[in-house]
Amino acid sequence: MPIPTTITLHQLSKELEVAFDDGLECRLSCEYLRVFSPSAEVRGHGPGQEVLQTGKKAVEIKAIEPVGQYAVKLVFSDGHDTGLYSWDYLHELAVRRDDNWRDYLDRLGRAGATREPASP
Repeated sequence: MPIPTTITLHQLSKELEVAFDDGLECRLSCEYLRVFSPSAEVRGHGPGQEVLQTGKKAVEIKAIEPVGQYAVKLVFSDGHDTGLYSWDYLHELAVRRDDNWRDYLDRLGRAGATREPASP
């Protein structure tokens, strides 16, 4: 299991920079981490129960809370805070970032949805 050696939040660019002990280094946007949250609210309780996340382009990470020696909990500006990002899952998100993002944009398009937040 790859383990992060550093996790740095870049608030201006809204990116989380993660370096792993296997040499992988990446920058993951707050939006990407939010729409791929490992929480049941996003992933559902089984295949086919995923909930498409829309309007998350402006979301930010407000806090990073360690969970034991195996994960972090990310607290987002939209109030979402129920996903635990294990080291394995963070690594997977980094490795699959481009494919995941393309798939997400395709799903948004098919649903006629947008990344833009709803107007107040």
